[in-house]
Amino acid sequence: MSLTRFSYWLRGDRPELGPDQRERLALETARNRIFITGAMFIIGFCWITYGLVDASILRQGAEPALASGTDTRELKTERADIIDRNGMLLATDLPTNSLYADARVVKDPVESADQLLTVLPDLDRDTLIRHLSSQKAFVWLRRNLTPEQQYEVNSLGIPGLNFQREERRVYPHGRLFSHVLGFTDIDNNGIAGAEREFDNELRINNGPLQLSLDTRVQFALEEEVEKAMETYDAVGATGLVMDVYTGEVLGMTSLPNFDPHRPGQAPADARFNRSTLGVYEMGSVFKLFNTAIALETGTSTMNSVYDATEPLRVARFAIRDYRGENRWLTVPEIIVHSSNIGSARMAMAFGGETQQRYLRKLGMLDKPEIELPEVGGPLVPSPWREINTMTISFGHGLAVTPLQVVNGISTVVNGGIRRPSTILKQDGAPAGERVFSQKTSDQLRRLMRLVVTEGSGKKAEVAGYFLGGKTGTSEKLVNGRYVKNARMSTFVAAFPMQDPKYVVLVTLDEPKGTKETYGFATAGWVSAPAVGKVVTRIAPLLGIEPANAKAPEIEQALHIDLRKGERKLASF
Repeated sequence: MSLTRFSYWLRGDRPELGPDQRERLALETARNRIFITGAMFIIGFCWITYGLVDASILRQGAEPALASGTDTRELKTERADIIDRNGMLLATDLPTNSLYADARVVKDPVESADQLLTVLPDLDRDTLIRHLSSQKAFVWLRRNLTPEQQYEVNSLGIPGLNFQREERRVYPHGRLFSHVLGFTDIDNNGIAGAEREFDNELRINNGPLQLSLDTRVQFALEEEVEKAMETYDAVGATGLVMDVYTGEVLGMTSLPNFDPHRPGQAPADARFNRSTLGVYEMGSVFKLFNTAIALETGTSTMNSVYDATEPLRVARFAIRDYRGENRWLTVPEIIVHSSNIGSARMAMAFGGETQQRYLRKLGMLDKPEIELPEVGGPLVPSPWREINTMTISFGHGLAVTPLQVVNGISTVVNGGIRRPSTILKQDGAPAGERVFSQKTSDQLRRLMRLVVTEGSGKKAEVAGYFLGGKTGTSEKLVNGRYVKNARMSTFVAAFPMQDPKYVVLVTLDEPKGTKETYGFATAGWVSAPAVGKVVTRIAPLLGIEPANAKAPEIEQALHIDLRKGERKLASF
């Protein structure tokens, strides 16, 4: 085709054709041009639409990968949930957006910083200006923004500011499980509690981590312990609930506690887990272990009597009773009247080596076994002298954690088998290790019940639940010296004593007496009532109904004659 003919074709002009033919050709050419132009518009529109869909949906709005930068960080994978024994959520991850800057793109660092401070006033201005002036490709400005904060920052339209999707650990129950769950850092690394202990498992995320704790029990326990702490103006408090057959911890509270979302704002005392990390002399609670050893080894029977007429002197030390009976006492009387003298004489009968062997079997001389990093080791005397054997018999001279006491009492009442404490839900009871015989366990149950019916634990009584327990009040040891009127007041109980299922402990740190307690701050006045209130609330939740209809029969089965020991010991 010649150049002339081609130009005619482009214009739709054909000189050899007639006027009508040329008009039809022009119309056809116009239609072809409109069609081609429309097709080009459609192709362009489709291409733009595809780009938008790809950016907003197929790529899920992700930020483009950074080619370089001195402070880039890997986006953490989702952390597994933590749930309680009933499947209730205790800890989970929520998606959040964090603000970072490409300082190379920021035009005016000072003006940009001042604009940002109108939305995020808690940021430090000097630090913010330094970051925005750093010329780094990636620098964090603020982690874990709320949706409202993200919207407001975005509305500022500051060049160089971007958002990165992250995950933030959230604890739906706030402070309630703070010491057990612990917390994570800003990068979702486990720092304390179960979060730290199971950090690798939670990162692998093969499903939720199920703990043995029961949210219902935890709530009731913490509320009652907190009430007692406030009523008696204590500086701290501890509460525990344990299944006596599995070693599962159903409730664990340490007060004061903290907000796991803001652990850095809490004082060190609030982050301290008194249940597992704090070690204390637990006082007369140890008389139960002492009596169990004496009965198990045969050095004492329920009919044995001991001289408690006057203080027991060893070298320069004198062992006395608090409000002593000043007479010979039977084994049940030693427990009911909480005789230090009688307990020391019982311990001297079986000796220091036997005492150490059984306390080690009970887990009192080693760190407690529990799936938490915050665990305190006992303070054990070395060398273990005769005076230590005597004082440890009534809970002085050996410091242990409240968790160890609860585990030890579980061993005493469950038939004599010790199983490790655990915060993980169990499928049945593990094998365990026998420490005491079934007979010794049965005898200790009756002695514990006697403390509540006739001894210092009367204020813990709950009709129909047949609690049995022991009070323990000890002076605090500060800088190697005992501080008078600075007490640790503990009551530990099991229920129901005809068939024990759970152990409950409440310890108050430095409680003060009130008008209602006639100024007394000992365990029977301040801790025992709290245990009774806890049992009243949790027993129905745990499926234990009060046995009021069978009360006379059960009391007869648990009965011990104080003055005649086991001569009237009925069988279950």
